Amino acid sequence: MLRPSRLARPLARASFRSSPVPTASRAFLSQRASTRATQDFDLNKLNSQRRDYERNRTAFLAAGAIAGIISFVYTAWKLKKALDVQDKTAVKCDAPIPTEAFKTEAGEKRKVVLHDDEGKEIVPTGYSVVPTFPRTLDIDQPRAENADGPVAASVSNSAGVEYTLVGLGMRTVTFIGIQVYLVGFYVATQDIERLQHYLVKKINPLATTLIPSEKDLLRKALRDATEGEQTWDSILRDAGCRTAFRIVPVRDTDFHHLRDGFVRAIQARSGRDKAYGDEAFGAAMKEFKVLFNRGQVPKKKELLLSRDARGTMAVLYGEGDHTQHAGRSLLGTISDERLSRLLWLNYLAGGKVASEKARDNFIEGIMEFVERPVGTVATQIL
Repeated sequence: MLRPSRLARPLARASFRSSPVPTASRAFLSQRASTRATQDFDLNKLNSQRRDYERNRTAFLAAGAIAGIISFVYTAWKLKKALDVQDKTAVKCDAPIPTEAFKTEAGEKRKVVLHDDEGKEIVPTGYSVVPTFPRTLDIDQPRAENADGPVAASVSNSAGVEYTLVGLGMRTVTFIGIQVYLVGFYVATQDIERLQHYLVKKINPLATTLIPSEKDLLRKALRDATEGEQTWDSILRDAGCRTAFRIVPVRDTDFHHLRDGFVRAIQARSGRDKAYGDEAFGAAMKEFKVLFNRGQVPKKKELLLSRDARGTMAVLYGEGDHTQHAGRSLLGTISDERLSRLLWLNYLAGGKVASEKARDNFIEGIMEFVERPVGTVATQIL
C-alpha cells in the first residue's frame, strides 16, 4: 500500500483547513443569531410596554385622587352652605341687630349694647341662632343637693355673684369651619380690679392705666403663644379672679361630644408637663368625664363653666335664657384647680386655642379694662 510522501501531508492538512464551512453549520449559526436578536427585540418591547403601563397607571391614580379631593371639598362646601342656610332660617329677628363698632365723641371704639324686654343689657353676637349674649350674669357657687338625678340639684334662687362679659366668639371644627357653639368669657365684676392691676403692672409697674402704645405691647404679649400662656397661667394661679365661660350651642349636640373636646384640650396641655401625672389629677379627670355622661344638648341651651378664686370649677346647665337664674342645674364640681386652669388656657392662650376669633375678642375686651384707672369698674362693652 502506498503512503503519501512527507511533502504531501502538509498540503493535505492545509487543504482541509481552508475548506469552506458546511452549509448546515452556516444555517445553524445564522438561525441562532437571528433568535438572539429577536429575543433582545422582544425584551426591549416588553420593557417599553411596562414603562407605558406604569406611567398610565400613575396618571390614572393621580387623576382619581384629585377628582376625589375635589368631590370631597365640593360636598363639604355644599353641606356647610346648607347648614348655614338652616341656621339663618332657624331664628329670624324682627329687626336687624347692629353689630358693627361705633366711635364715641371721645373717639373711643365701642360696640352696640342693647336692652331686652326686662331692661337688661345684652350684646349682639352677629349670629342668628344665638343673636345676643347677656352683658352681665349672676352665678352662684352652688352645692349639689341631689347627685342621683339625671342632672344634679338646681342652684339656689338667691342672687349670685355678678360677672361681666369680656368677649365672645364662635367655636368651629374641621377645615371648612362648621359652627358648633358660641363661647363668652366673663370675669366677676368685683374682681376686675385684680385683673386690671395684674395686666397694667405687667407692662408698666408705675402706671395705673395704659396709654395706647402700652396697650399695643400688652395686646402683642397676650397674642404671643408662649408669653400669653405664661401670663394667663400666672393670673389663674395667683390673681384670685373668679371667671366663667358661657357656652351656647348653635346646633344640636350632646354632652359626650362636648366632653371629648374638653378632654382632648386638657390632655394636649397636661401631656407636656410631668406635674400632671399624679393620681390626684387622674382622679379629677375621671370625675370630670363622669359629669358629662348625659344625653343630648339642644341648640340654644346654656352650659356654664365657672371657676372660683381657689380654682374650683362648677359645671352648670340651663335653658339658655339668662333671665332664668333659678333654671340652671348643677352637674357637679371639680376641686383640682389644675384641671380648670388647663381648660381655661384652651380658650385664652397658647399656640392652639379653641377659637382664634374668640381669643382675639377676649383680648380686645381686656384692652377695655386696662385703658381705665385701676380700681374703677368701667362700663364693659366688648
